[in-house]
Order: sequence, then C-alpha cells, then structure tokens
Amino acid sequence: MNFAFSEEQEELRRIVRHFLEDKSPEIAVRELMATEKGSDDAVWNQMAEQMGLQGLIVPEEFGGSGFSYVELIVVLEEMGRALLCAPYFSTVVLAANTLIHSGDDAAKAAHLPRIASGETVATLAFTEDNGRWDEAGITATASPSGSGWSIDGHKMYVLDGHVADLVLVAARTGAGVSLFAVDGDAAGLVRTPLATMDQTRKQARLEFTATPATLIGVDGAGWAVIERVLDLAAVGLAAEQVGGAQKCLEMAVEYAKVRVQFGRPIGSFQAIKHKCADMLLEVESAKSAAYYAGWCASELNDELPSVASLAKAYCSEAYFHASAENIQIHGGIGFTWEHPAHLYFKRAKSSELLFGDPTYHRELLAQRIGI
Repeated sequence: MNFAFSEEQEELRRIVRHFLEDKSPEIAVRELMATEKGSDDAVWNQMAEQMGLQGLIVPEEFGGSGFSYVELIVVLEEMGRALLCAPYFSTVVLAANTLIHSGDDAAKAAHLPRIASGETVATLAFTEDNGRWDEAGITATASPSGSGWSIDGHKMYVLDGHVADLVLVAARTGAGVSLFAVDGDAAGLVRTPLATMDQTRKQARLEFTATPATLIGVDGAGWAVIERVLDLAAVGLAAEQVGGAQKCLEMAVEYAKVRVQFGRPIGSFQAIKHKCADMLLEVESAKSAAYYAGWCASELNDELPSVASLAKAYCSEAYFHASAENIQIHGGIGFTWEHPAHLYFKRAKSSELLFGDPTYHRELLAQRIGI
C-alpha cells in the first residue's frame, strides 16, 4: 500500500500552484475579500475551462473528469495555501459531493454538467441559527406543493449562499430530513451576506418563505447523504488547512533567516528555533492525517467517518497554532493589517470552527470508534 503521491498528482500540484500564484496573489486576495461577491468571474471561468478543476471529481458521464478524492486533496491543499477567494469549496466539495452521493440520477444529470463547466455556482445549506452541525439542528420544514415542494425556515452560515445559482437545502418532511434543490433566484428566498471575521470565505443567511423546491433523492433519506458529505467536507477542509499551515511555516522560517536582531538572524536564537521546530512537527503530522483521510475518502471505506473527524480536529489545531506562531515570530510587523499573517490567522480560526470545532470532532470520533 503506497500513500505517496504519483508523478501525475505531483504534476497536478505544480500546475495548480503555478496557476494560483499567478491568479491569487496577496493583492488579489485583498481586493476580492473587500467585495460583497468575494470572487473573480474570469478566474472562475479559467479554473473550469482551462484547468477543469470544477469537474475534477464529477463522473465523466456527467461532464467531469472522474478523478479520485486524492486529486481533490492536492488541489484543495494548494487553494488553502493561496487563500483562493472563489466559491470552489461550496460548489465542488459540498454541492457536487451531495449530488454525487444522493443516488438521484435525474438530479445529477440536471446539475452536475453545469457545475463541472463552471456555469453553476452551488452550495449546501443545512446549518441554522442554533449553530448545530448535527441532524437535530435542522428545523426548516418542507411540504408538498402542487407537483413539487415548498420550504419554510432559514439557514445560517451558508458558504457563498448569497451568490449561489443552486442551493441544496436540508429540510424536514413527514418522513424526516430530506434534500431539496432551490434556484438561487427562487420566489420567497431572501439572501443576506454575513459580516465575517474571515473575509476570504463568504457566508450568508437564507430565509425561505413558501419557496419552491425540488426533492433530491428519497424523501426522509437526506441525513444519510449529508452525513457522508460532511465527512468528505471535513477531509477536504483538513487538506486546505494543511496548505495554509505549510505557508505559515514557510513565511516564519524565511523571516527568521533574514530578520537581524542583536547583530544576528533571529532564527539563530533557541526560542525561535523551538517555535519553528514545533511548527514543522505539527504541519508534517497534519499532512499525514489529511493525506490518509484523503485516501480513505477516495476508497469510501469504513474508516472514513473516524479518520475524517481525526483529521479535522488535528489539522484545525495545527493550522491555528502555525498561524499564531507565524505572527509571534514576525513580531510587531506580524500584527499589522499590511502583513498577510493576519489573513491566514483569520482563515485558520474560521476553518477551525467550520463543520464543528476540534472538541466536537473528538467527541464524534470517540462515539464512532465506540469509546
């Protein structure tokens, strides 16, 4: 069993990193995070048409490339490293995965080709004001309406919910939690962008009032799909966190080499050496956790639920620690708005909380392995 990346996967990493260095430099990130939309249509179209990134894990029969989750892990790691401002995570990791695992071929045929081509920006809306990530937190309701359904309720912390063309909504019916497709401009849907600490990843609150919707999959079987997608999303986010943590480590080490204090580089001081060594250990351990989780996700094996929670918990803490230590090693300049360290610090904190914080996932892990 070989867990090393293949030559093709390393080439994919090289190409994506080169693309993101060109299209998502710090200046572009700062410009986009200041806008309400939070992304660049030209770059989004290039990602789809020239790179095929939106269709990476979409099956070939639905217009995608049909690659495994391991390739997606490689791409997400590079996107986390570059703090890419684009609705990629919401569209591919959340929405496309939900459709792929929904068991609804009609819904796949209707939406996946447009996601793969970059024409559709999509997201998954399941969390509400209660801030819960489990099934009990879903209180929005759906009821039959004519030949379809209508949804009433609200959704909170919806990634890119204010710009999505397609919103996949979790709502309760008489049979239980079900999944529905709602057009972004549907009647009775009010979308409000949220003011967030991490401006590089936009969120929104959605209000549904008799909003027309189309059932996806089997009525009452929605939570089983969402649970699988949340595990896959946790793995994808762990890979993003690894990319960001690696960048923080590189920034800190480079600064420690060139910053001179008391006539010598600060990297020669034992306190700084220890910080960098601890960061390296945690980043490399996070890589191991994320990569193994990525392999489990590509195989969809029995280990996935427990490994997803393990990777999410560990990578969250490793990234946050690396981003904080990066600021400390930079000293005064690290605290300023002009330095990019705070961008990674804020992304690290928001990612730590997204889909449940480390404490939540350690509890979930304990339940899943029977402790």
